[in-house]
Amino acid sequence: MSFTTKATIASFGGTLFKLSHKSAATGTEMAVNVYLPPQAVKQGQRVPVLIYLSGLTCSPENCSEKGFFQHGAARRGLAVVYPDTSPRGLNVAGEADSWDFGVGAGFYINATQAPWAAGWRMEEYITNELPGTLFGDAEFGKYLDGSRVSITGHSMGGHGALTLYLKNPGKYASVSAFAPIANPTKCPWGEKAFTGYLGSDKEEWKKHDATELVAGWQGDLKALVDVGTGDNFYKQGQLLPENFEKAVKDAGLSGLTLRYQEDYDHSYYFMATFSDDHVDHAAKYLGL
Repeated sequence: MSFTTKATIASFGGTLFKLSHKSAATGTEMAVNVYLPPQAVKQGQRVPVLIYLSGLTCSPENCSEKGFFQHGAARRGLAVVYPDTSPRGLNVAGEADSWDFGVGAGFYINATQAPWAAGWRMEEYITNELPGTLFGDAEFGKYLDGSRVSITGHSMGGHGALTLYLKNPGKYASVSAFAPIANPTKCPWGEKAFTGYLGSDKEEWKKHDATELVAGWQGDLKALVDVGTGDNFYKQGQLLPENFEKAVKDAGLSGLTLRYQEDYDHSYYFMATFSDDHVDHAAKYLGL
């Protein structure tokens, strides 16, 4: 078995597995939580997969405990995979100096700048290594249908979900995001992360920005985005969903549903309220 099981927890008729495994992409032990719905653990079915990417400072624990994705996943019959947000334990100088860069802040890209390039390779980890390891595992591979995968995320993870979806046409059946950092080349969080991980070439930054990438998309977007109007990070210009919406319109694309949810903030209260909608969105395109 590729994974070490740290805990198994009953949830909405299915089972949440808290796992760890050795990653070649990051050079560290990586934590990941996997929820198998009752259709898998009790009926033996192979089920489609929704990958959830977390935001700044988060680990696999946050959303699996507070996001309520398991509720909708059990109802619709899909698995949810909760990866970590960065490598941990490399002890790179400065990795824990700030909450928005380094540990817990991998931004779902492959760093090119020293000292981060050696381990901060979260794009490779999320798009290739983790799914390959899960779907090829003797135990989890029996239940996870690697041919039916969608992706979602929150904040930094919303940025990750949108960009990895746009960079890999056909890999994911759909995409959704809560309060995504939708135009990171134009906001302080993105500027800080991209400078540190990618260097000063802003043309390189654009390869990891959903608002820049969407112009190259072909066909229906199959995208759902929720943003709370009470979100202080939205008010501060960190998220910029309006720029993404304009880029979609300028590209003549269809298939973006962008909803502004009155009074909701950036927290898991917001996510838990609308998580069923995002599971339903994924289920629609996963054939459920």
